[in-house]
Order: sequence, then C-alpha cells, then structure tokens
Amino acid sequence: MKNTELTKNYELWLEKAVRDDDLVNELKAMNGNDALIEDAFYRELSFGTGGLRGVIGAGTNRMNIYTVAKASKGLADYVIKHFPEGKRSIAVSYDSRIKSDLFARVAAGVFAQNGIKVYIYTELMPTPCLSFAVRELECAAGIMVTASHNPAKYNGYKVYGADGCQITSEAAEEILCEIEKLDVFADSEYMEFEDGLNSGLISYIPDSVYTAFIEQVKGQSMLKNENIDKDVAIVYTPLNGSGLKPVLRALSESGFGNITVVSEQEKPDGNFPTCPYPNPEIREAMALGMKYAAEKKADLLLATDPDCDRVGIAVKNPQGEYVLLTGNETGMLLLDYICSKRTENGTMPNDPVLVKTIVSIDMADRIAASYNVKTINVLTGFKYIGEQIGMLEAKGKADSYIFGFEESYGYLSGTYVRDKDAVVASLLICEMFAYYESKGISLLQKLNQLYEQYGFCLNTLHSYEFEGSAGFEKMQNIMASLRSDISAFGGKNVIKALDYNTGIDGLPCSDVLKFMLSDNCSVVVRPSGTEPKLKIYISVSAESREAAAAVTEKIKLGVEEYLK
Repeated sequence: MKNTELTKNYELWLEKAVRDDDLVNELKAMNGNDALIEDAFYRELSFGTGGLRGVIGAGTNRMNIYTVAKASKGLADYVIKHFPEGKRSIAVSYDSRIKSDLFARVAAGVFAQNGIKVYIYTELMPTPCLSFAVRELECAAGIMVTASHNPAKYNGYKVYGADGCQITSEAAEEILCEIEKLDVFADSEYMEFEDGLNSGLISYIPDSVYTAFIEQVKGQSMLKNENIDKDVAIVYTPLNGSGLKPVLRALSESGFGNITVVSEQEKPDGNFPTCPYPNPEIREAMALGMKYAAEKKADLLLATDPDCDRVGIAVKNPQGEYVLLTGNETGMLLLDYICSKRTENGTMPNDPVLVKTIVSIDMADRIAASYNVKTINVLTGFKYIGEQIGMLEAKGKADSYIFGFEESYGYLSGTYVRDKDAVVASLLICEMFAYYESKGISLLQKLNQLYEQYGFCLNTLHSYEFEGSAGFEKMQNIMASLRSDISAFGGKNVIKALDYNTGIDGLPCSDVLKFMLSDNCSVVVRPSGTEPKLKIYISVSAESREAAAAVTEKIKLGVEEYLK
C-alpha cells in the first residue's frame, strides 16, 4: 500500500473509529509516526481457517471492535446464505483476554442485527465448551474469542462450523469473500448487547449445557470400579484463564480433592502478570506452578492455557526435582494408558483409530500398532482431527475413535467435542497418574518402559519470530528457498522431500514442507497460522536421549542456515 493510501486510511479511522475510547486515544497518539501507522494499516487482519488473530489495537491489522464486527458480518452473511431462517443460530464464548468479553458482545450484536439467534455463555468458558454448545444447541456456527496461548497483547477468535469443528479451508475462503465485500464502518453495524437480550435475539446458554459437557468429560474415564487412591497431591494453574471452574469441577466430581490452585494465576486476568507468555509448552509459564509443587510436595502439576484447550504437566524424578513432560510424551502415555485399559476392560472397539498430526511423534504409530489400533496422520491443526471424527461418524463408526493428539499439548478422548479439550485431558492425566501410582510406577518410569519397548525418539519444536510486514515477506522467501534442491541438514541426507502445498495422501493443500532424512530423522517446516512465526519440527531416532539431543542440535543449525 502506498503511503498516501496508508495516510488516507489512517485519517478515515481517526474520523470514524469513535466507539471505543482506547482506539480514539491510540489513533491520536499515532499522528506523525509513519512506522506505527504503517504497521497498523499495511494490510487487513488476516482471516483464515483459524479465524482472526492479531495484536489488540487500532487499525485494519489489529484486533478491535471494528475488525471484529466486519468479520462477524461476513460470518453472518455466510450463515444466511447457507442455512434456512429457522436454523440460523450462532454460539459464542470467550476467555480471559483483554477485551474478550467486549469482542464477544460486539460479535453477538452483529449476529443479532442480522436476525441470527445468538447463544452466549454467562461467563468466560473454554474452547471445548464452545465446540460442545454448537453441537448441543444445533447451531449453524460458533465463535470463540481467544488468542489461545499467545502473549497478552494478542486477541482473536476462532470460527466453528455446525459440526463443532473449526471451519474448513473452503468455508474460510467463502467467509473471507463475504468479508472483503464490506466497508469496515458502513457495513458492520451491531445491536447493543442489552437490546439483543431484551429482544430475545440474544440468550444466555443454560447451565444444563455446561453440566452436560462435564458429564461427557467424566464419561471418558478408563477406570471401571478399580479401587485406586485418588488422594494424590495435585497443583493446578489455569494461567489466569478460563479453565478454573470446569477443570476443578471435573476433577472433584471424579474423586480428586487434594488440589492446590496457584493463587497468583487463579483469577481470570488478560494481562497474565506472572506468565507473560501463557503457554504450558514454555517453561517460564510453568515456573510458578513448579515452585508451588515443590512447596506443597505435590505429586503432579497441571497447567491449562487461557482458553483451556491445552494442558502441560510436571512430575517428580527420583531426585525429587520436577520434570516437565513434552506434549508428545504426555500424548504417548495417554495413548498407551487408554489402549491398555480398553483392552483390559473389554471396551476396545472393533476398528479402533488414533488420529494425530504429521508433526507429532512417530513413535505413537508404533504404540498404536501394538494394540492393533490404526493411525491416521493429518495436517497440523486439531480441526483436522475433528474432521476425521466427523468422517467416522458419517460412516456410523464414531465409536472407532479412541484418542487424538498433537505435539502442542492438545488431546481429546471421546467425540462429544471436535476440538482439543484440556478439561478431559486433565482428568485422564490425573487418573492415569493415580492408576500407575497404585502399582508403584511413576509416569517417568512408565515413559522409560515405552522407550525401552519401542525405541527412543526425540521430537523438538523450534520457533522463529518474524514481526511486521518485513517479517511476513521474509517468511515467504524462506519457504521459497527451502523448496529448492536441498541435499542435507546437519550431516543427515535428505531422502525425500514432501511438499504439502501440492496435496499429499489426500490431505488439503497446506504451506508445509517435510524432509525425510537418513537414520529415521525428519524435519518439518511450516509458517504458523496464528502467529508471526516459522515453526521447525525436528524428529530424531537414536540410542539415547543424549545422542538424540546432539543430532538434533546439528540438524537445527543446518536448518537455520536457510533462515539467514
């Protein structure tokens, strides 16, 4: 965009964006600062299969009431086109992030303004609760206002289809076409939230829906009248997010009562004062919980992210130190636990299925195969796991699905929702821990048993940030260079290069590259769909953790040569 166009757009917002005092003040403060204006207006905030996500603030490239209203009007027009009048309803939920409640109410107002019935939770609720409400209330769509595990300056919203899954690429493209027809100010009017309530176009989701969700979570228990001690000492932190009430309710109603909550991270707070990056994948986000665990001599630490669809854990090693488990390690433990208990209880279906992403650990395939469980590998993003559940359901085989997971700490047992669910994952982790504890086995010991049985495998994720317009262009250039003829990374020869942009194994086209390397190693490279980051996944098979770590470092340095 030329500078004159940027200036014109900025001046238009200065004139028209008057419904939020924070935006008025920010726009005034930008005056004369070309760099700030360019970053805020150089593009429209991207809308895709992950919905919207961006920095909160003023401008077309920011999350604010105007970009939210415009996207919501596009979604409303899509619903009106595809659903008859009596079927037009949308469920809405939101987490603890800055302005999440405001954005949820603005979106609800847009839907109501367009004659669409809105169901909204009375308070913040996790992403899985939104997916559940869409299906339970037979809605045409749903939105979850959240930026998941991003830093505090971000917000966004995920869009869900009538099946409770995040929208498909085709639906996202069609909604985007509707959005692009709109003027951000003239075409995005919204009804005041209270007026919507009074008119009946907006209704609160009844508590019975939330209770039904909790009952479905509890129904995923693998224990069948086993007498195990559930008085294990648990420290839990919702990381100032939406998980507190549902996680504690599911655990307490399942018999886990010895729980200490990290008080500094208990209350919803979008500033995340003690965990600036509220992601259980990051050690810093877990630090306060680990401190609590040490002080309380806890057996287990659980941490859920702000929208409570991911969970991270820490357990004690033989020296009494707390060790964080990766998403892959927890996923393999849960997979083996579910398979072994289903086999023992006689509840394994005839054609059991595990669904995981292509960047998740390959060792899970071997564990599944040992139980005669079929593995389906899908693109990165839990919506693709949800889609597979839907495909099984369409064939009358929904019961075949026994587990799904991704390396980024997302898990789902059961088909009651179509997205990852940290509520059920928290329950199953606690149950699994107590079950093995009753047999004198720690989770670390169990993990080592799996490595001894199936061979050691190390999967690591390495993220590289590329902020702003220049960073966006650089990421595109890096992906182009990686599509050239590459023979090796860090001394490991490239055996085969897979470009998912061309469509592979029946999967949708996606900007993902996978390099199959010698000695059962691999590298996957993909731009994040929700953050200005390039993500590198490195998988290494070796005789020990130490050897695998050394090989990983060499491969990482090899990949980084292309990032320069």
